[in-house]
Amino acid sequence: MPDKRAELVGFPGMTDSLQISVHSDEEGAVMYLRGRLSIESSPDLRDHLLAMLRRQSPPETIAIDLAAVSYMDTSGIATLIEGLKIARMGGIAMRLHGLQGRLLHLFQATGIGSLFDTGGPTNNLSTTTGS
Repeated sequence: MPDKRAELVGFPGMTDSLQISVHSDEEGAVMYLRGRLSIESSPDLRDHLLAMLRRQSPPETIAIDLAAVSYMDTSGIATLIEGLKIARMGGIAMRLHGLQGRLLHLFQATGIGSLFDTGGPTNNLSTTTGS
């Protein structure tokens, strides 16, 4: 049975799509991304992040799981940085998980990885505090 707290966005029949599912509880939210995070799909991610960050009662922690992202361009990176900036202004911790392969290399080579907290498990939000 599907989780009633989950939300899925994307275009299932298209290979260039991004699917976003969000699972929230009282301790935080985990946003799972699957597919390509590109100039075509980054506005969807931006909309989800901004909606979450601007809620009346936003989560204390947002973890973004990138393990199933097959491609990311500069617009995807810019969207993540924008979300991080807004999260920090609101006292919300934002972490990235699942950086591996090309994405990990991209974040290391550009130095962007140092901006984000990339530690801790995605399924245990209670161990993270806002920074």
